[in-house]
Amino acid sequence: MRKMDESASPGWQSSAPFFLFHGYPLVSAVLAFVIAQSAKIFTTWYDERRWDPKRLIGSGGMPSSHSATVVALAVATGLHDGWGSSSFATSTILAAVVICDASGVRLHAGKQAEVLNQLLYELPEEHPLYDYRPLHELLGHTPLQVAVGAVLGCAVAVVDQLVGTLARSAWQTELVDTS
Repeated sequence: MRKMDESASPGWQSSAPFFLFHGYPLVSAVLAFVIAQSAKIFTTWYDERRWDPKRLIGSGGMPSSHSATVVALAVATGLHDGWGSSSFATSTILAAVVICDASGVRLHAGKQAEVLNQLLYELPEEHPLYDYRPLHELLGHTPLQVAVGAVLGCAVAVVDQLVGTLARSAWQTELVDTS
């Protein structure tokens, strides 16, 4: 991990409004997650013509909040710490693992849940498994959902970087003008 020399850091970096900019990759990742989860309400309405607020906390669907979150983290880390940093390499590997899991294992687990639920629905009432609750089917993501989530995560990280840069520039200008 990088250790910052306090005497070398400009005074504006330690100012209260800018403590979040030190955690810029974290802010980008959380923001990408919130945007992706919120978008699921609208994509569900578009696909099914119904509002489903449960989509705010549910997994699966368009766009992939998993890929949006980890791609935003990786891109923000690259922009913040450098593309050759070990933290960027680590976040990129994390992103690859999460994306493969979301579009591979979890997608297939959801498809298996559909088949098992269909078997449960066809059981007679006398069967001991008749009263079992159905399994959650919307677990993973299609490649398109993953790609849209990744593009969203990248866009959020870049926009967040631009906003942070502009805010720091405005703050520095204000400090110089008041001196």
